[in-house]
Amino acid sequence: MTLPEGGSWALATVAGNGGSIACIETADGLFALAPTLQRAGHPGADSVAALFADWPAAEAALTRAAAATDPADALDPALPRLAPILYPGKVLCAGANYYRHLVEMGVPDPRKEAQRLFFFFKPARNAVVGEGETVHMPLDTKAFDWEVELAAVIGRTARAVSPEDAMSYVAGYTIAIDFSARDLNRAPETFYKLDWVAGKAQESCCPMGPRFIPASSVPDPQALALKLSVNGEPKQDDTTGDMIFSIAEQIATASRIMTLDPGDVILTGTPAGVGVPKGTFLSVGDRVDAQIEHIGTLSTTIQPPKTGTA
Repeated sequence: MTLPEGGSWALATVAGNGGSIACIETADGLFALAPTLQRAGHPGADSVAALFADWPAAEAALTRAAAATDPADALDPALPRLAPILYPGKVLCAGANYYRHLVEMGVPDPRKEAQRLFFFFKPARNAVVGEGETVHMPLDTKAFDWEVELAAVIGRTARAVSPEDAMSYVAGYTIAIDFSARDLNRAPETFYKLDWVAGKAQESCCPMGPRFIPASSVPDPQALALKLSVNGEPKQDDTTGDMIFSIAEQIATASRIMTLDPGDVILTGTPAGVGVPKGTFLSVGDRVDAQIEHIGTLSTTIQPPKTGTA
């Protein structure tokens, strides 16, 4: 796996013998984060998440560190990649936020004026996983669906910010897949009609990765190509330009509901091409590849349902 063009460094987290290892990634490979930062005059960090406490200082040090990596700190590129951020404080997800996705879902009036931006949560420590054989089929579902999403990571505390200022609060981006149990999401027999926890907050159903890219390496986050395939068959292929509410609008709206803390993650919606309109869903053993321009490809393989503590 190589660093995409357009940036001098990225951040990742891999699984080592003693647990997770935070890394800086350059064109030369993966390097242990803590010693690399210390040589750049930064106190170091034992996790990627810790960097967001003072993101401006960390970003400057990371840029210096990327130009002076030491081969002694190099890591095996074959080590399994965990989610880059272990763990976000919050994972907020924007629902129904692409025009063509609204059309495929049968929304009668897809105009922006007819929509309301809304969010739901995924539980960070239970749902967020990395690449590989990490995603478990939820218990009791027969309609497990996919959604590739651009995930924006908050870099400084945001409360009631304006859309004009909102992008200055973004530290960077990663890829997320919002796996959804469509049948468990529905509750037609109840007055509220939908169950967002059962449908969207399932165990291991928010893989992220393979890396975090700083915002400075993404020329225009509203013009990124997104693709997703299942077992090599293309399913989603669009750009972030089809968003109804921009990333800036999402941050501004969310920050009026709650304070967004450094290291929080916002999943910004999914384009057309999900399974539910055609009644096509995932099975155990299926491979899902999600790709976003400038970030890379996040690949997962669906595992059997997980029960107990084993």
